[in-house]
Amino acid sequence: MSSEEYRTGREGEFTYRGHTLDELQEMDVDEVAELLPARQRRTIVRGLSTEHRKLLEEAREAGDEETAADPIRTHLRDMPILPPMVGKTFAVHTGQEFERVQVDPEMIGHYLGEFQLTRQQVEHGQAGIGATRSSKFVPLK
Repeated sequence: MSSEEYRTGREGEFTYRGHTLDELQEMDVDEVAELLPARQRRTIVRGLSTEHRKLLEEAREAGDEETAADPIRTHLRDMPILPPMVGKTFAVHTGQEFERVQVDPEMIGHYLGEFQLTRQQVEHGQAGIGATRSSKFVPLK
C-alpha cells in the first residue's frame, strides 16, 4: 500500500481509511483496531500484553513536548503503531543497539520493528587459515 492510497481528502491532509488523524486520535483502541489490517487487528483483539499497554501509556503521556533528544526506548518490535504514537520518537532495539524511529501518520497499521532492520549486509573478506584449497584460489582477472 502506498501512502498516496490514504490521501483521499483535501490536498496534504492525511486520512486513514476515511478518518483524519485527529479523528483517529480521539477513538478508543478497540475502534481503531477495526480499521487496521487483519494481523494487527488480531493482536489487539486478543489483548495487548502489559508491556505493550505500558508503552502505549508512555506514548500518550509523552505529549507534544517530547523531543528527539529523549526517545522512548523499547524492545517491543511487535507493537502495532497506533494513532497516539504518531509524532513520537522511539528507540527500537535491533538486537545489538537502539535505533531511532520517528513515527509518521503513514506508519499507522505497521509494526515498530518493520522500520529498523536487525540484519546487516555481509561483506566477506579473503579466505583465511584453515580454508579449503578451492576457496583459497583467487582469480588473476
